[in-house]
Amino acid sequence: MKRLKKANIVLPVVAVLLLWIKTYIVYKTSFNIKIENFMQELILFINPLSFLLFIFGLSLFFKSRKNQNRYILITSLLVSFILYANVVFYRFFTDFLTLPVLFQTSNFGDLGDSAASEIKWLDFVYFIDVILLFLLIKFKQKDIEMKPINKVTRRAYFLVSAAILFLNIGLAETERPQLLTRTFDREMLVKNIGTYNYHLYDIFLQSKSSAQRAMADGSELIDIDNYIKANYVKPDKDMFGIAENKNLIVVSLESLQNFVIHNDVYGQEVTPFLNELINDSYYFDQFYHQTGQGKTSDSEFLLENSLYPLGRGAVFFTHSGNEYDAMAKKLSEKGYFTSTMHANNKSFWNRDIMYQSLGYNYFYSASDYEITPENSVGWGMKDIPFFEQSVDLMKTMKKPFYTKMITLTNHHPFKLDDEDKFISEYDSKSGTLNRYFTTVRYMDEAVKEFFQKLKDEGIYENSIIVMYGDHYGISENHNEAMSQYLGKEVTPFVSAQLQRVPLIIHIPGVTDNGKGKTISKVAGQIDLKPTLLHLLGVNTKNDIQFGEDLFSPDHHDFAVFRDGTFITKDYVYTDSTCYSKESEQPVEDSFCEPYKEKTKTELDYSDKIINGDLLRFYENREELSQ
Repeated sequence: MKRLKKANIVLPVVAVLLLWIKTYIVYKTSFNIKIENFMQELILFINPLSFLLFIFGLSLFFKSRKNQNRYILITSLLVSFILYANVVFYRFFTDFLTLPVLFQTSNFGDLGDSAASEIKWLDFVYFIDVILLFLLIKFKQKDIEMKPINKVTRRAYFLVSAAILFLNIGLAETERPQLLTRTFDREMLVKNIGTYNYHLYDIFLQSKSSAQRAMADGSELIDIDNYIKANYVKPDKDMFGIAENKNLIVVSLESLQNFVIHNDVYGQEVTPFLNELINDSYYFDQFYHQTGQGKTSDSEFLLENSLYPLGRGAVFFTHSGNEYDAMAKKLSEKGYFTSTMHANNKSFWNRDIMYQSLGYNYFYSASDYEITPENSVGWGMKDIPFFEQSVDLMKTMKKPFYTKMITLTNHHPFKLDDEDKFISEYDSKSGTLNRYFTTVRYMDEAVKEFFQKLKDEGIYENSIIVMYGDHYGISENHNEAMSQYLGKEVTPFVSAQLQRVPLIIHIPGVTDNGKGKTISKVAGQIDLKPTLLHLLGVNTKNDIQFGEDLFSPDHHDFAVFRDGTFITKDYVYTDSTCYSKESEQPVEDSFCEPYKEKTKTELDYSDKIINGDLLRFYENREELSQ
């Protein structure tokens, strides 16, 4: 049999070709990457190549065939694992991994159930190229003759790699100018520079973020402060202080989206108690979650600070040591006992550290609850016993108090014991969506019992109860099933509308007995802090915040998502397209143009505050402006 010559080039090229083809197939089958023209398809096809040529080209420096083979095999396995990790992450979050997310190792144990549900037995095909390489090395080595490669050939190889990289970037910049400034749009980056180059760019961004704090100074706060003051809206005179000195109970309703409100499954109401409660509350039906990769922790960050979460990772992990002017801190200064109630590990989402920075007096975590196998399911303690034990803890709190409660049962993968199912599952191809309705219904029942317990223990009358959905529960990966349930196609416009979550503000003596009101202002979680503080009579005029009081007559109909999507009274801008709310169809981009600059400005300013830890200069901002 004829022996192969210069196999030290043949094997790396084979490895490159196998991974290149596999990556492109994964792009087309495992990620929902939207392609609009031939140029975008070409960019998507070539974008893995420069990285793969470079990383496998390093094997050309090995003189030993054994070492070269080992390097190629290990590299192929590692790169394949990175690609597969993105696939599993994307299945649930419809997003790509970032370095800060990988640093969240303390979450991995709790995330295990959700992650395991996204791993399929057929997933071994994602490593089939590694198996082929192993077989080639093991059984074809006798046919391979190892010959030294000269510097000219090696240099030519890397020049080709560099040329492809520059071609890729050039085409991408032509197709999408200022591409690398859109760090919040990971799909856009992956589509244009590829998964592997995106991860390298992400490492650069993380290094840049770490350096920003060291380089920051208070002068950066001046422009931000001026912008916020210029856009401040005054609170409503009749609502300001209407709940002064009352307890504030905020309930974060896990994964609750607004489409289930006043809706049913085969004639069975999904949220019967919440539907009734809305009549006795202020209900905001155009309220959106604005979370990023931090999900529930991001919603907490928005609530407390009226700042946007970061586009990468979770602020709770990346900037837990920052100084914040949080709602908990402000209420503590006003004489409130402030706490969080969450029957989970203290370290999950780094809460034990972050809550100190936010100014909470106490964190009621798993160690404060009686958790047993009988009262737990999925992610931990069931909502009904959680609420029951939490009210018992509230009785011991110094009054007035502010406590934030985080529910658990309605969490992906939405598992529930049969005895806790109050309605039937939906029937679609998505088990996730089918189960979702049963856990939402259980949570609704838990809230009902919670309200009754508050009344029985004499806490209800002197409290205001605020409930909101923290983030989506059903990702875009289940659009086919969602289309079946909604009875219409889930377009990008519909998908943006599905990011609405309920916001219910219940004030005993004010909204009960049918005196509630549905308010259809476009708003987001960033508006919670000023709204709630104003209800309690706390002025926020001098606060660094991007939210507006929802009861203010001057509140603007405007909500910004972390990916650059924004919603106004008449338009939705998402997926680089402007949609009319009235027709639900694309319209001229000029209709959305006036809001693009505001979106970019607020996201950029918020990122600067967090990355530079600018609020440490907050007390001295007047001196800095001199």
